[in-house]
Amino acid sequence: MPRWRTCTSKHFHRSSPVAQGLLLCIVTFGVILPICCHRLLYSYYFLKTVYLDSLSDAALQESYARGQEALHFWEAAAFTKSLKDPLETVAKYPDLLVTVVTTRRAEGRDYHYLLQVAQQLHSLLKACGDKPCAEVMLCDVESGPSLNEDALLLEKQFLVVRRSPDERWQNRDVPNIFEKEKRDYVYCLRKGWDLMRPKNVVVLEDDALPLTNFFPSVKNILSRRFALNSLYIKLYHPERLQRYWNPEPYRILEWIGLGLVGATILLLLLSHYTPLSFTFSAPHFLFLALYVMAVAELAGRHYLLEIRRLSPQLYAVCPATECCTPAMLYPGNASIRTAEYLDQAVCAQGNAKDMVLYKIARSRPGEKAHSVEPNLIKHIGAYSSVRHCFNILVEEFNTITLGLGPKNCLYSHTTTTTTKKP
Repeated sequence: MPRWRTCTSKHFHRSSPVAQGLLLCIVTFGVILPICCHRLLYSYYFLKTVYLDSLSDAALQESYARGQEALHFWEAAAFTKSLKDPLETVAKYPDLLVTVVTTRRAEGRDYHYLLQVAQQLHSLLKACGDKPCAEVMLCDVESGPSLNEDALLLEKQFLVVRRSPDERWQNRDVPNIFEKEKRDYVYCLRKGWDLMRPKNVVVLEDDALPLTNFFPSVKNILSRRFALNSLYIKLYHPERLQRYWNPEPYRILEWIGLGLVGATILLLLLSHYTPLSFTFSAPHFLFLALYVMAVAELAGRHYLLEIRRLSPQLYAVCPATECCTPAMLYPGNASIRTAEYLDQAVCAQGNAKDMVLYKIARSRPGEKAHSVEPNLIKHIGAYSSVRHCFNILVEEFNTITLGLGPKNCLYSHTTTTTTKKP
């Protein structure tokens, strides 16, 4: 018998590790993962052509229903509850100030993003008990002739700040929408600092819906040593950018570490509880490490991150990247430092405020930027008017609706939806 035929039959005999490894890969990547993951939005196996439209419709229906519920809630509160001037009720020097940057929406008003966020904050604050977790300030940066109706509805419930007529006049000549967005952001940072001198600040855009563990997680993050030296800490990163296959070095290291730990566990299980011929040898260990890494990436890193929600102590902290700014935490007096830094920069297309902030953190000695995983907010905005991504395909719009927007369509506080209400 020829030598090559003997080697082939030896390596591909059904009891050989090579044949068993090949069979394991075929069953895992060709059968098990497609069956388990074809409906998971952030998995490579997600069947976009089959499920994307229905998921998009469901997300819009849920957002619309939540918006209408919030509208009815705040309308009832406006009639049944009478408060003092909110400026008189807010505390000076709070441990945490939550500033919500908002503007009027020309389209998509029926979704009432601001009212959704306000209702969620109201619910989370009630759960804090006698001592409030934070003070809330709504920063209405609408500069057009029309009023921000949602912000008007909340005036008796929260402190709402706006530019004076003189300030609007001074801010009338803005070279582009990106510079306007930056100036609005700086105004809100400064206003919150001037009114309350908070110990820490969270800035939310008005379509950033806090999750149920928001305040305990923020408190835990602020208690960690790294927070003292941070210019800002991002509380949101788009799910589509959370995969392992990204240029961020820390994520590659995490991926390799997961593979090594998973390979060790698999070798222990396979060698003791199965008839498979895997042993504690370098080739077998390397194969299983790559196998675990491939399973984690194809199934979706997003779903592994969800395990960390079991406790605020499990949230991971990593270096911040350029995108995006729906939810930002500024420890200590970092908010006013950030306002001063942003004042020195001019924003334009390709150099929006998220990019400017990233460059500041990298270039300024002693300033650092971090990001928290998993996300502490859910981004409920469907479309970015700031980026002027108007000529997009329906499929791309559906993807944005579900948090997977195209790379050149980053989110901002002026997001609107181009779909009709359900």
